Amino acid sequence: MTRAEELRANLAAVRDRIACAAADAGRPADDVALVVVTKYFPASDVRLLAGLGVTDVGENRHQEAEAKAAECADLGLHWHFIGGLQSNKAAAVARYADVVESVDRTSLVPRLARGAADAGRVVDVLLQVSLDPPGRDHRAGADPATLAPLADEVARTPELRLRGLMAVAPLDDDPALAFARLAGIRADFLARHPDATVLSAGMSGDLEAAITVGATHVRIGSAVLGTRPAVQ
Repeated sequence: MTRAEELRANLAAVRDRIACAAADAGRPADDVALVVVTKYFPASDVRLLAGLGVTDVGENRHQEAEAKAAECADLGLHWHFIGGLQSNKAAAVARYADVVESVDRTSLVPRLARGAADAGRVVDVLLQVSLDPPGRDHRAGADPATLAPLADEVARTPELRLRGLMAVAPLDDDPALAFARLAGIRADFLARHPDATVLSAGMSGDLEAAITVGATHVRIGSAVLGTRPAVQ
């Protein structure tokens, strides 16, 4: 089997999972967008994916993302930065990423705005919210209690467009329970920002649970691309 055939088969399986989960939730399949996460995989895979109809690509690491976006600039893809964002890299990320999904603190906002302004573009922003249970340290994402001021800061920044929320289910928690918490957080968020309807949640192992609670985007890596290659 060629690499293109492998990716085609994997994409078909993932798209079928998305369609089935959406149907079970009473939603149309095209209500859920697929973001393929290409971390550690080569630009040649990105080209094959684009040829198979993939339009949205996610990356976790700035240096890799920047190089890959430049190499694949002719493909017209929509690039999502989904990794933890260092303050000193935020402006550079905003120069090539169409969507920054991992905004979890207000200090990132002016840096992202500067990078977007330098590139003459408006960058879509998702706020990453922690789904850790109450009483546990928030390891990734903003504490839900801090979302309101963070959202307001993004919303008042003309170089950025507040689009919604992103979340990752904790590894040591039941995804269904974690995403149930997310549904409540999102309801409160939408009451204040009704146009910010994007919900990026769900990965290869838990996309069904995320779609059940309203995910509009799922971020899939290994189920499409296979086991990640060793980092050189």
